[in-house]
Amino acid sequence: QVQLVESGGGLVQPGGSLRLSCAASGIIFYSYTMGWYRQAPGKQRELVAIITSSGRTITYANFVKGRFTISRDNAKNTVYLQMGSLKPEDTAVYYCNAQNTVTSHWGQGTQVTVSS
Repeated sequence: QVQLVESGGGLVQPGGSLRLSCAASGIIFYSYTMGWYRQAPGKQRELVAIITSSGRTITYANFVKGRFTISRDNAKNTVYLQMGSLKPEDTAVYYCNAQNTVTSHWGQGTQVTVSS
């Protein structure tokens, strides 16, 4: 059974930082491209960042460049999203995704709220 379990969300003030984690099980983690997506109320889910299986290629959405960093630890089957300089518009549910050429899996999401 595939499980992607996100953690690390919460309430943070503007300008603050959070680190999200996504622990994967039931998949051959090192063979999957991993990604973080987010969905704000009333909006479509959007890509935040993705990292290929080897970690050599990383893509960020323009709105997070220079503020967020995605990384992965294949030994721990975990992908991370370090978020800094957070803005109120970063408020959303953040989802972890695992994708290969055959299938795609999603986590249940973790809420990030940026507010003073």
